[in-house]
Amino acid sequence: MAPPRNVVKIAVQKPDAIPQLIRLDQAKPLAAVVKEVCDAWSLSHSERYALQFADGHRRYITENNRTEIKNGSILCLSTAPDLEAERLLSGLQSGSRERRRETLQHLVLLAPDVTFAQEVISRDGLQRLGTIIEDGDDLGEVLTLTLRAFLELMEHGMVSWETLSIPFIRKVVSYVNMNLMDASVQPLALRLLESVTLSSPALGQLVKSEVPLDRLLVHLQVMNQQLQTKAMALLTALLQGASPTERKVSVVSGGWMGEGAGAGAGSHCAPSWDRRMGVHGGVKSPKPPSHLSQHMLDYLWQRNLRQFIYKNIIHSATPLGDEMAHHLYVLQALTLGLLEPRMRTPLDPYSPEQREQLQALRQAAFESEGESLGAGLSADRRRSLCAREFRKLGFSFVLENSSREDKHECPFARSSIQLTVLLCELLRVGEPCSETAQDFSPMFFGQDQSFHELFCVSIQLLNKTWKEMRATQEDFDKVIQVVREQLARTLALKPSSLELFRTKVNALPYGEVLRLRQTERLHQEGTLAPPILELREKLKPELMGLIRQQRLLRLCEGTLFRKISSRRRQDKLWFCCLSPNHKVLQYGDVEEGASPPTLESLPEQLPVADIKALLTGKDCPHVREKGSGKQNKDLYELAFSVSYDHGEEEAYLNFIAPSKREFHLWTDGLSALLGSPMGSEQTRLDLEQLLTMETKLRLLELENVPIPEQPPPIPPPPTNFNFCYDCSITEP
Repeated sequence: MAPPRNVVKIAVQKPDAIPQLIRLDQAKPLAAVVKEVCDAWSLSHSERYALQFADGHRRYITENNRTEIKNGSILCLSTAPDLEAERLLSGLQSGSRERRRETLQHLVLLAPDVTFAQEVISRDGLQRLGTIIEDGDDLGEVLTLTLRAFLELMEHGMVSWETLSIPFIRKVVSYVNMNLMDASVQPLALRLLESVTLSSPALGQLVKSEVPLDRLLVHLQVMNQQLQTKAMALLTALLQGASPTERKVSVVSGGWMGEGAGAGAGSHCAPSWDRRMGVHGGVKSPKPPSHLSQHMLDYLWQRNLRQFIYKNIIHSATPLGDEMAHHLYVLQALTLGLLEPRMRTPLDPYSPEQREQLQALRQAAFESEGESLGAGLSADRRRSLCAREFRKLGFSFVLENSSREDKHECPFARSSIQLTVLLCELLRVGEPCSETAQDFSPMFFGQDQSFHELFCVSIQLLNKTWKEMRATQEDFDKVIQVVREQLARTLALKPSSLELFRTKVNALPYGEVLRLRQTERLHQEGTLAPPILELREKLKPELMGLIRQQRLLRLCEGTLFRKISSRRRQDKLWFCCLSPNHKVLQYGDVEEGASPPTLESLPEQLPVADIKALLTGKDCPHVREKGSGKQNKDLYELAFSVSYDHGEEEAYLNFIAPSKREFHLWTDGLSALLGSPMGSEQTRLDLEQLLTMETKLRLLELENVPIPEQPPPIPPPPTNFNFCYDCSITEP
């Protein structure tokens, strides 16, 4: 008989005692269960005991989490959480260093449990731990354990970070700023300051004023990955807590997205900059700025933080951890977020400042080095690599569009505006940072002007895609959608450098995008499952026969072709068709405007048996000797010939198809007559369409039925075959 559903079979352990195997009734009060366990071991005062999970964090079992006990769980009987908390807090007051260390080790082990944490916090445990941290008598293992226990208790959220005192914060800051400090202490101190900065704006300002940026840069340059990660965490927390003015990078004139360093407005944390610009950890700082409000990110990029991240963190021999990846994502998002004000600024045709910027842009793109410089660009910036690249970009667009017809001209201004909007959407400019995302792009740490250089690559891609699609002004939105897909697919690969991005995105032409779309659609429809692919292979011969039949019927209907004279005139017509028995090609001249001739009226005949080969393109004798102009190129794509024996000489019947489709139909039909495979693009498209339709018809009755990846196994043969029915035996 099966036990009731609310009864589980478990084991209960106790040091120096034989374990008990009991049936735990989940409907019975937990206090009654503990009393029964104590009675089995002859223990009095059952209220002094509690049950814990024997594995993991040894969490106490309460009425709220007892449903997590399953069949086969192993529990242990231990001291009740209130008594254990009282005992451990008393041990913290011991004068013995060894006892305090053991007490803290046990406290760290139990602190993640919310039940135990409540008892410790209610007995002023945080204050006692804070006193040990502030005293700083022992900077080794005791301080490490104290910080760890303090953090574990605070993570439960029962006490606000804003309740911490200023002397306490300054003491923790001193551990971060200290040169000779235990390697296990500083990551914990940085973690504590990160939580304070993110949770309390007031204390975050204190941390920002007390922790020099140079000190964080020193921590980032050590080989301790945990210390690196926590230093980056505090750095991103400080940037998130800073006002836009404080963390602003001048997109035009400096920072990660620019070249120089911009100066900003006043800041309420001015005293901190005096310390940041000093010498810390033996690293000499650049000259302090004239204004105390030097932008945080500007200063970090001056100190080559971007280059260090790219070379020593992203491309480190040690794999990048999830936490560091998240902080790099936050740093990237904050930096790109500085473009949001410009992104949301509408164009004002009456704004003198915007007119000057457009004039400066025109001069950067189209004027030579020796011409007058625009008011919006300095001589240094005009001579920069970016300005030279942008100048080449502007000229390339003008030259390329000048050789196109008006309807195929790519609108440069409209494309640039739409592409900028597209890049802002793909890079999530202006969106708040996710708390868990890790999808940073290494490419953005590889160069100073990441957004600008990405735009230059993308606008050239747009021009290339426009040409591949043979687009007109009406196709603008379609081109933008294809470019979006090209950029999104390439960014998802997370290229490590801009050059690699350029290579990968140029290797994704319009035709490849169409192929990927088709493949993804087939995957969604399930038509790429092995059984479906096997079915398609079985259907191919039958459908290829159907296509062959259609091609021969088209040849029997016949087609009007134009003759090409030596003077390139196309003023004469001739008609060619296949006889109904598929044995003879019949042809002859016809007049313009006349109806297609009958089979009997065609004077010339060419037996199919005499045809030796089918020639196409430049191999055809009637276009082989022509030039290489655009008109001749069009003829190459439509020309085909059949060679046959005419007495002792080889003769040719030459064709110029009226369209690409007719070219495919006739070359396929002639190939079928000669017994060669039909390899035209039209055959491939027709076969794919027929396969899709036929497959869907075959699978109509299997809608919403999962198709297995592998066929079911064939059962083994029976042990004997004595199951034959003897028809000669008559039934009674």
